Amino acid sequence: MFIVKIPAINGLGKTKGCEKAGNAILKTLREEIYSNEQNIPIDVSLLDLEEIHIDNSDLNLTNNLIYENSLEIFETKPKTIFLGGDHSISYSTGKAFLDYCRKQKKKPCLIIFDSHPDLMPVSAKKENFANHEEWLRKLIEEGFPKENILIIGIRNAEKEEISFIKQNKIKTIPFNNLFLDIENICDTIMEFASGKELYVSVDIDVIDPAFAPATGYPEPGGLTSREFLYLIQRINKIKNLHAIDIVEINPEKDRENITVKLGAKVLAELL
Repeated sequence: MFIVKIPAINGLGKTKGCEKAGNAILKTLREEIYSNEQNIPIDVSLLDLEEIHIDNSDLNLTNNLIYENSLEIFETKPKTIFLGGDHSISYSTGKAFLDYCRKQKKKPCLIIFDSHPDLMPVSAKKENFANHEEWLRKLIEEGFPKENILIIGIRNAEKEEISFIKQNKIKTIPFNNLFLDIENICDTIMEFASGKELYVSVDIDVIDPAFAPATGYPEPGGLTSREFLYLIQRINKIKNLHAIDIVEINPEKDRENITVKLGAKVLAELL
């Protein structure tokens, strides 16, 4: 498992602090998580770690670095976890993943856990970056096959985003469906990813703020930490899982470190 810190933010001023998440998660993993739920011991000193060193004052440079490094990682590493940063990083990592799949003649698949669809109209179409509310729309507009995208957990969307989802027939799993039969939902996810190269993007706000308060846009009524851990454990069994990102954790807003520790626990379950 290859773990890459990407301390990048472009969140309209509301995600400052997320750039500290990678270090905070790894520190907590080192100091507080001794094993995962499969009873596999965790030793951070043995992990393959890297950081993409960026400059958040220069978004073009930052996103070029994220793209170029991510593309090389996809070409050389079988499975990678990216630690953001806010959700804007997923535009550049997602674009690199798309280009990797094109070169390898593989079908790219993107599954997103998020309480928001991140499909707002793109404000800087000629730039090589997007903010955390528009990254997915920009990625789709630049060629990511929308039929291979699945969004799970939406519970607050702007009218422009709802319209875009309907017009483009983007697949979603309504939030209430998650509670009807979570095991069947896992089967649906696995079936959707079958035969494709899989990237999973996790915005921590898919989880209820009672369990993950330290994020820029907390939305009541989310998944419990137990439910999400079950989902991620099932997803981790998918053989064609190539990459995962964990984003939008803000240590500066945390309460008793519970969000950071949850991020560390999610990371542990993926190892």
